[in-house]
Amino acid sequence: MQRVLIYMVGTAGSGKTYLTKAFSEWLDLKRLDNIIVNLDPGAENLPYAPDVDVRDWFTLDDIMVKYGVGPNGAQIIGADLVGAEIDEIKDEIDYHDAPYVIIDTPGQMELFTLRRSSEIIINVLGRKESVMVFLFDPVISKTPSGYLSILFMATSAVFRLGIPQIPVLSKCDLLGERELEKILAWSNPDELYLDLSEKGVTKDLFHVMRESGFFRPLIPVSAVTGYGMDDIYDCIQEIFYGGEDLERVLY
Repeated sequence: MQRVLIYMVGTAGSGKTYLTKAFSEWLDLKRLDNIIVNLDPGAENLPYAPDVDVRDWFTLDDIMVKYGVGPNGAQIIGADLVGAEIDEIKDEIDYHDAPYVIIDTPGQMELFTLRRSSEIIINVLGRKESVMVFLFDPVISKTPSGYLSILFMATSAVFRLGIPQIPVLSKCDLLGERELEKILAWSNPDELYLDLSEKGVTKDLFHVMRESGFFRPLIPVSAVTGYGMDDIYDCIQEIFYGGEDLERVLY
């Protein structure tokens, strides 16, 4: 069985870290060997014990002292330093020899998706073995314009990273039944269009997204209840072992 690298990607506060923990625990229950990799040097009080931790090489505090920068500057430098240390990180991942590698990316999404280092990381660890789980924040997704904004971010992550993407609606346990149904319905562009009241740039963005075929069904998941973990796993299996056409998965 080939190794699968699962990158958790999403906006700050979308629940990447807790979904990482929940999915790892679900794999454990299924007796599927897995490891967790933390790529955030500024992470504090992680709810899981990472098997490979970038903080073993450097932390945000280390960077601030060494380079004389503040927290924001240190985060940017840290994102680039991960790329510089990726060969050693890969050696640690290889040592564990687990078929599933769950990678918790930095809290600020742009530190991973927009930096050149992310391309280096994916190439070194294995592009053909990589998949991205992209988290839609349920609070932002409650409004049509918020949903469209996150859909645009998800699409930009595909362009930047160039790996298959599984879109999920995180923290679905925080939503009421009607809220959940509405958000999931917006995966249909016609449904979203009916609820979009904004004009101008928002409507223009909608038309671009619809005509380009970027609307795809969301998987509702909850790190608290474990709901949707099996759906994420099934999507991973379909991408790597189901003969799915890569272009369809990407776009």
